[in-house]
Amino acid sequence: MSRQGLFVAHPEVVIDPVVPVPRWHLAEEGIARMRRLAASIGPPAAVWASDETKAIEAAGILAARFGLPVHVHPGLAEMDRSSTGYRPKAEFERLADAFFARPAESIAGWERAIDAQARVLAAASDILAGHGPGDLVLVGHGGTGTLLMCALAGLPIDRAHDVPAAGCAWRMALDPPRVVEAWRRID
Repeated sequence: MSRQGLFVAHPEVVIDPVVPVPRWHLAEEGIARMRRLAASIGPPAAVWASDETKAIEAAGILAARFGLPVHVHPGLAEMDRSSTGYRPKAEFERLADAFFARPAESIAGWERAIDAQARVLAAASDILAGHGPGDLVLVGHGGTGTLLMCALAGLPIDRAHDVPAAGCAWRMALDPPRVVEAWRRID
């Protein structure tokens, strides 16, 4: 039987403009959704997360369900947008549109989409190179999850492929790595 992978973009978070975005925590709704996901999937052999708080918390819910540790890889982090920090939703969406539309440019000082894609692809390749038998779960973020999905599916970087909402996942085959199901809500 071939190994499968699941990439999960963390669900809802507590938005706190005074806390750096990478240190935001899952909201109660996000915690509940991750618990429902954990109850609905088969046991993976490993669970990996980005080094951002919300991803580690989401991965922890899945890993705890199966008695597994959470492995952390900083390469799974969201695109670096520390140059702008928290932005209100309308402004963030405008910046994200530009991020995907002009992947070779830094938008407002953000990490370029092509660089974020190379980073997350290298992280996934590193994780897969050390992964033995069994299924795998990667927990990260919508933006870099989209960039990884595009890379593995041979799709151009385009917001048309972006995560439709917080708390979605896509499936991949691991032998060889390829997308087998695009973004779907985790519940």
